[in-house]
Amino acid sequence: MRAMIMDALAHPLEVREVPEPTAPAGGVVVEVHATGLCKSDWHAWVGHDDVALPHVPGHELAGVIAEVGAGVGGWSVGDRVTVPFVMGCGACEWCRSGNAQVCPRQEQPGFTQWGSFAERVVVRAADTNLVAIPDGVSFEAAAALGCRFATAYRALTGRARVRAGEWVTVVGAGGVGLSVVMIAVALGARVIAVDRTPAALEVAQRLGAEHTLLADGRDVPSAVADMTGGGSHVSIDAVGSAQTARDAVLSLRRRGRHVQIGLLPTADGQTPMPMARVIAWELDLLGSHGMAAADYPEMLDLIAAGTLRPQDLIERVVGLGEAATMLPAMDTAAPAGMTMIDPRRV
Repeated sequence: MRAMIMDALAHPLEVREVPEPTAPAGGVVVEVHATGLCKSDWHAWVGHDDVALPHVPGHELAGVIAEVGAGVGGWSVGDRVTVPFVMGCGACEWCRSGNAQVCPRQEQPGFTQWGSFAERVVVRAADTNLVAIPDGVSFEAAAALGCRFATAYRALTGRARVRAGEWVTVVGAGGVGLSVVMIAVALGARVIAVDRTPAALEVAQRLGAEHTLLADGRDVPSAVADMTGGGSHVSIDAVGSAQTARDAVLSLRRRGRHVQIGLLPTADGQTPMPMARVIAWELDLLGSHGMAAADYPEMLDLIAAGTLRPQDLIERVVGLGEAATMLPAMDTAAPAGMTMIDPRRV
């Protein structure tokens, strides 16, 4: 099969032929029809994640089951499927309780195993991790769910428990940030989108953001406080830097809730937070790490009904070759929306 290979950290990627995978016991092989290009893939490429080389990136995927391993029940060759980017072991207490996203023995395609920037990918513990794609949902839309959209959905509903009428400040209007905007608006929240790129803010406005704020060196928390009469009820950092996390937390009103989605890689693994404000204003700091397959049905129902349209966030579809040149530039590029890869495209 053709796959995008990472032979060394932070070096050019090569698309070449590699042996096809086989289905393990309890798992399946999925023929990839769509897979998202995400900033998290850049983090793996640059060395912020511990990956074994040579490596195939890619963690947001959708496709068709091509092979079923021994012991898999309820799934057949030809089924249209997607998976969360965190795949649980299926046996631990966390998986059994429906919280596979924090499974201590989790696998992550594109990180702990070869990923979906290839024509085929392995999914282990299939009965725990596979999600059926409804007939009315495209492969591209389903792939958009695997990391950014599902993470945004759970961050707002399962973690922040946002309510209609509340103010939500979203720092970063890339793929995950725009997902947050779309979902928050669908839930009846009032959204402020913050980004350094006017084009991204234009998309956020089209998706329903009530206010947009260009992060051009201005005091973001003060601007948000003025817009909202005291600060947001909920803030989301969808970028992942000390500055964006700080701006998001300080944009909250008293007793507000912050959800950190963007990864915060630092040399010592520690990221400073304005804890004096957290204590004095009784703020909640929450993490969000994807969404388990068990939680997908409610979100898929909204997508099938047309209430949520992740496909509207997709800006382009490219092949593996073009994606191999785009991935190294993700730290400096500022695309509005998502890029999808079709590994079958030459």
